[in-house]
Amino acid sequence: MVYFVGAGCGAVDLITVRGQKLLSQADVVIYAGSLVNPGLLEYTKTGCAVYNSASMTLEQVLELMKSSEKQGKLTIRLHTGDPCIYGAIQEQMDQLEKFHIPYEVVPGVSSFCGAAAALKKEYTLPDVSQTVIITRMEGRTPVPKKESMEKLASHQTTMVIFLSTGLLEHLKEQLLEGGYSPDTPAAIVYKASWEDEKKFITTIEALPQVAKENNINKTALILVGDFLSGEYERSKLYDPGFSHEFREASL
Repeated sequence: MVYFVGAGCGAVDLITVRGQKLLSQADVVIYAGSLVNPGLLEYTKTGCAVYNSASMTLEQVLELMKSSEKQGKLTIRLHTGDPCIYGAIQEQMDQLEKFHIPYEVVPGVSSFCGAAAALKKEYTLPDVSQTVIITRMEGRTPVPKKESMEKLASHQTTMVIFLSTGLLEHLKEQLLEGGYSPDTPAAIVYKASWEDEKKFITTIEALPQVAKENNINKTALILVGDFLSGEYERSKLYDPGFSHEFREASL
């Protein structure tokens, strides 16, 4: 059996209970290199074979899974955050289907959740933003033309931008081209929930400079939008003058 397990966004105690239990039972663990906190590997049992996939190809990972399955071993593919976001797991799952190898996915705490927690912010605020766009800049790996940064920025909603910290000058230009003003709030969260976490709230205009001054060029999320400003309307959910299925309005 193969389990794709979300390792969480950094801190070892942010893995799910299910994920930790499976790690303790695993015969083989294939983890996603420096993106996964090495402290998680301490949950493994004596004799567990541990592999760093950073230097491996898809084919090598799959061969290891196939070999382990033939030996009746339980294999954990340990991905950073939640594997459904930039985890490249679909191509692995499709191949396991062809090999008739059973597998399951165990979700994890994504870094976009960890970043909001680090900043003590909520992405979806009444009359500010009810939509979160999760995306990344085009680099060596392209993005569909219909998902260009300036087109997504034109929605003027909350944005969470992965894998783009080394492209901040270009990102700034595209965000401004999309319609954001230079003083739109923006944040950089480096290694959310790790011991060496760093976080800065700034503006789109100042993003590249803040990153440069703090020597941040990778392993960070960029957050953009007015949800960072602290101004919003009260939620209707807990408003005493608002009725819903479980409560009648009292005002």
